[in-house]
Amino acid sequence: MKLGTIAKYVDQPIILNKLHMHMPALLIVAGGSFGVVDSFKYSKNHKNSPDRNYFLKNMIVISSTIGASLVGTRGLKLGSKKIFNGLMENTPLEQIQKSQTRAVKNYLTNVKIEDKSILNILKRSEKKELLPKQIQILIDKLPNNEHKKDLFSVILPEKKNLNSKEIFSEIGRLSLLGLVPVVGGVTGGLIADFSTHTNNKKRTANKVKEGLYQYLANIFLCNVGAGAALFFSEQLEKHGKIKPLKPTQKLLVILSGITATGIVGGSYIANYISKKCINPIFGEKKSGKGIYCERKPEPLDIALHADDIATAGILSGFKWIEPALPFMYFISGYRAGVGYRNGNNLNLT
Repeated sequence: MKLGTIAKYVDQPIILNKLHMHMPALLIVAGGSFGVVDSFKYSKNHKNSPDRNYFLKNMIVISSTIGASLVGTRGLKLGSKKIFNGLMENTPLEQIQKSQTRAVKNYLTNVKIEDKSILNILKRSEKKELLPKQIQILIDKLPNNEHKKDLFSVILPEKKNLNSKEIFSEIGRLSLLGLVPVVGGVTGGLIADFSTHTNNKKRTANKVKEGLYQYLANIFLCNVGAGAALFFSEQLEKHGKIKPLKPTQKLLVILSGITATGIVGGSYIANYISKKCINPIFGEKKSGKGIYCERKPEPLDIALHADDIATAGILSGFKWIEPALPFMYFISGYRAGVGYRNGNNLNLT
């Protein structure tokens, strides 16, 4: 089985629809499970002096982060009125099926197919996703002509090659998609503190600073780097310096931009803003020596850049990765909500 066939399988409109539809339930289960396990660990490690509000605070932060993510990705609807659209496109299944049925009928009107096995595959493609073997059969056995291209553009669409304008538009959307759970996490953390009467300036400052750190270092600046790298490569293409990039080559270019601006520079910029701007606002004049005295990158922070790899995949045309982004951004939102600082994940207490 060819790798390209597998790529076509996961990028089928019906497969993407299923991934989007299952995302909310999976996110709620994953977030809820994390909260229960984390609270259990806390109670086990603090038998002598437990904070009875820990579980409640944890659930408030997690619920707020997940709730914000779901509203941000799917939009908000009150009754039959749509308040605003979500940031993740999800075409209704019925609409996809109508489009694919129309495409198959148009194809069979123009091209005579007598092979019953191929006809059965085409019939299946009207309402269901195709299996990799079935996709390979269509690729190999359907006559190569404009009618085949028109059919495949609907049931097995090619990866879209974004230009610089579309790339920066997509980066803006993905940056908002990452901002929403971080804001939701910080909001949930503040609500948790106020509802349990444990709020103070330091706790609030920690949440704001961690929110800034997560968004700048792990999300926004990485997206900016990806866009800048793609824009630069596009200019080289226009001037004939390099050949048009294939999706895998484009992925490598994006990752280089992410590394340069996000992983290397993001944490420094976030800490600098926290030290010079946020600390004085909250009355923290002395915050130690060095830009990384409060918050330095950790192994989990590096792991969180998996969402940047996912972003790179999306900008390279791999749309099936997109439904996984809310899971990756959830950790950033949660850490912002508890006001995480190095070595101290007990800011809920």
